[in-house]
Amino acid sequence: MAAEKTRHVYVLLPNKQRLHCTVGVKARGQEVWSSVLRQLGVGDLRVFALAVLRDNEYIFLDLNQKLCKYFCKKWNRESPMVPYILFLRITFYVGSGLLIMSSRVQQLYYAELRQKLLLSQSRAQEALLFQLAALALQAEVGDHRETREEEKCGGYFRPEEYFPSWLIKRRGRDYVLQNVLKLHAELRGEPSSRAVLGFIREAGGLQDAAVTLYRMRREKRSRKSSIFLGVAVTGVHIYQEINGIPQILLEFSWNDIDSLMFQGSKFEIASSGSLCLPKLVYYSPSAFHSKHILMHIRDSHRLHFSTREAASYIQHLEDMEAGSFYRESYICDTTALKQRLQSVLSSMSDCSAEEEAEEEEDEAKQWMDEDFVDDPADVPWLAELLYGVSVDGPLVLTSSCWAAVTAEMKQVLWRRAGEAESVD
Repeated sequence: MAAEKTRHVYVLLPNKQRLHCTVGVKARGQEVWSSVLRQLGVGDLRVFALAVLRDNEYIFLDLNQKLCKYFCKKWNRESPMVPYILFLRITFYVGSGLLIMSSRVQQLYYAELRQKLLLSQSRAQEALLFQLAALALQAEVGDHRETREEEKCGGYFRPEEYFPSWLIKRRGRDYVLQNVLKLHAELRGEPSSRAVLGFIREAGGLQDAAVTLYRMRREKRSRKSSIFLGVAVTGVHIYQEINGIPQILLEFSWNDIDSLMFQGSKFEIASSGSLCLPKLVYYSPSAFHSKHILMHIRDSHRLHFSTREAASYIQHLEDMEAGSFYRESYICDTTALKQRLQSVLSSMSDCSAEEEAEEEEDEAKQWMDEDFVDDPADVPWLAELLYGVSVDGPLVLTSSCWAAVTAEMKQVLWRRAGEAESVD
């Protein structure tokens, strides 16, 4: 019996390291994912996903699909020595780093946000950029050094490693050094781990940091992609590119979204509630993009509701710790709340593992192994993202579907809350 053909896959990590995986030519994304978990020595990477770079844009892999779907015909034809590149990228942004229980995963999350800080085009948020740079210095360098020679020339760090190039050009190196050193000095005594958590928390306020952007077109036949669809922790954002810089136009919270629909490359989003906006219609680069963008939005929506209880506990903890500086008027023991949070996070991880195993088993039965083409008419498996959707019909997430997912998440939260109470 002939040995199975193999392929070499390299996974680039946010911290610029890389992992090597050898898989069979018929391998699926799950095999690479399992290898990544094993090499990193972690059991949970839920905030990350494997991505492939297509049309200068990151597309997250469906782990149940064969890798040849993402590397096209070259995967089967080329020499087994040709390396294939995947990226480990943040797919779910969080409001607090405490939601990431593994310190190893937390460091990878921080590393990607650090890179996005350097690429930020949020020119109206200079103060926040300085604050983030100071937190990054505290996390990576430690306490501010008072040596005058170093302070004069910025000897213990280079501004280019902590600021976008446009900000240094606008303000000048001397201005940047003088002001960031003052902010860094104010963080004296702050442990590196807390500085990392502070960076993750504050980066959520940067307009283009904690969000995944997808290019869209206003017209189907237009060659210019001036619209971006952003998937963030709070919902879906719409950006417009002005002078080469994405400017936010609309923010849809998860509760504001009435329905989403992809039909081929056509994308529609309908809002409800107080927004009172007409249905928005844009076009993605291809049906391939459409399918994966919808999958990303759907999974982000579910994660938002599944982590809502834990996020609430974290907010209480942060409020209590802030209040502990004023013990005369605010005295509270946070130990019990921290234990409760640990219980919620642990049960959340256990439940997610069970749910993912069930979903993988169900989806494995439904997915069809067809070659990918860009023509939506030739991609019937697009419709299989949702149960009960006609193969010939549009791909839709209606208000009833959003409500069903929300109800499902509420049941999970109630069950976990009950388990936590029984433990207490």
